[in-house]
Amino acid sequence: MLVLTFLVYSIYAGWYVSTRPKGKWKSPFSWHPFLMTTGMTGSMGIAAVTKKLGGYTNTKIHGMLASFGYLLALGGLAAIYHNKNLWNKAHFTSTHGKIGIAVMGCTLAPLLAGAVALHPDFGIDKTNKTIRKVHKVFSRILMAIAWGNSLYGLYGMRKQHPQELLLYGIPLVILMPLTLI
Repeated sequence: MLVLTFLVYSIYAGWYVSTRPKGKWKSPFSWHPFLMTTGMTGSMGIAAVTKKLGGYTNTKIHGMLASFGYLLALGGLAAIYHNKNLWNKAHFTSTHGKIGIAVMGCTLAPLLAGAVALHPDFGIDKTNKTIRKVHKVFSRILMAIAWGNSLYGLYGMRKQHPQELLLYGIPLVILMPLTLI
């Protein structure tokens, strides 16, 4: 049920934010919140929940979903970068943008640690409890920051619409402890 909740929430919330303020898709900007939400919240949230189930197969699915989520988020980063270029605007000047690029860069560490060191088939140090713990804690911190930054980005666009902020933020607040703790 939690997996379905993440899937539905991330697709709907991503689409909703992407079509504000006029209810229309504004390509290429609209791809940014959609891909970031489906990647960092949807796919990575499902990856975290799947890993909690334990076992070999769930560990492999966890890695694939987290990697897919990162690729979706990279698409969101490319979309906003392209959009800024189209409008001749500077990149990563806002707090939201600086946090976002930092999270994207830092997320490579747990992805690479998972793929190289912890992979259940060929991880070079897959039984190392310290690497596992750091991977788990750092990933969860990054997800929490990413989720908070998504709400902060929406706030920057739609602060005059508090009901939208609540509709976007309350599910994140509910999902966060179920996923990250």
